Amino acid sequence: MNDSSDGSSSAAQRAQALDATPSKSPSSDDTNDVAAELRSTEAQPTLEADVPVAKSDSFFGRIIGALSPADDTRSDAGAGVNAGARSTHGMINLRRLQLDDIAIPRADITGVALDISKDDLVEVFRHSGFTRLPVYDGNLDAPVGLIHLKDLALRHGFNGSKKFDLKAMLRELIYAPPSMPTGVLLQKMQAERIHMALVIDEYGGVDGLVTIEDLIEQVIGEIEDEHDVADADMWSQETDGSYLALAKTPLDEFEHHISQSLTDHEDIDEEGIDTLGGLVFMLSGSVPARGEVVKHPAGPEFEVIDADPRRIKRLRVRVP
Repeated sequence: MNDSSDGSSSAAQRAQALDATPSKSPSSDDTNDVAAELRSTEAQPTLEADVPVAKSDSFFGRIIGALSPADDTRSDAGAGVNAGARSTHGMINLRRLQLDDIAIPRADITGVALDISKDDLVEVFRHSGFTRLPVYDGNLDAPVGLIHLKDLALRHGFNGSKKFDLKAMLRELIYAPPSMPTGVLLQKMQAERIHMALVIDEYGGVDGLVTIEDLIEQVIGEIEDEHDVADADMWSQETDGSYLALAKTPLDEFEHHISQSLTDHEDIDEEGIDTLGGLVFMLSGSVPARGEVVKHPAGPEFEVIDADPRRIKRLRVRVP
């Protein structure tokens, strides 16, 4: 793909420029150079990114400090055994996982166009429940920044009369390659105080999105807030008839809703299966990758919408 007005090559260069000095700019717009540069990031051997991070007693400081190789053998005598085990496991996640393991897939990104109206932007914030949204110029492969709900409220809330200018409210995004270790991105977010990153593939296209919440969840477990799906709303039916469901959806409740048994089959051992995620795991024999479709012998299909190397998170279920 040649460099074009959609800004995709620029995004790819910014993703690769993470290890460059602030004064260094991309030397070429040529697609081959961009691809080669992005592939070179896969050779990063450690989490010691060239990002100045001051250690502190703050929450982020303790996490970043724990990523240092010098801290590997350090123990906290005041910590409980279980807490230490969880912390150690979380730090291992930050060292082992890459952005493409945890990123929100492109299909699930909620973004807005640069020319959106104020009323439409407010509606997107209200409907999505997010406080930050990526902004693009024309299409998602031409990102220009992010808009924070707080900035919109401060500038135009309480019947503000200022002329709506989305471009004037934009904040910076981080652009990162899929192969970047999650710990490196966490360091960069903490240092630059930018809490959203777009994952850019080798051709300059947007592959996914990562927030600082996604990274912290790798350490302390899933963070639930008022916008997360409640247990009573484990699934929802789409206009095409398919279902979007959490992997932890109780299997018996979903079976009752669709009036079909998903375990009454000779190839399925229903003992120990309590959730949709457990059923899909049994059918596939492993944790399926994001985007993989697992077929049930009775006809239904389960598409993995969100997953990491350890567990399935969300599914799209198509019932014939």
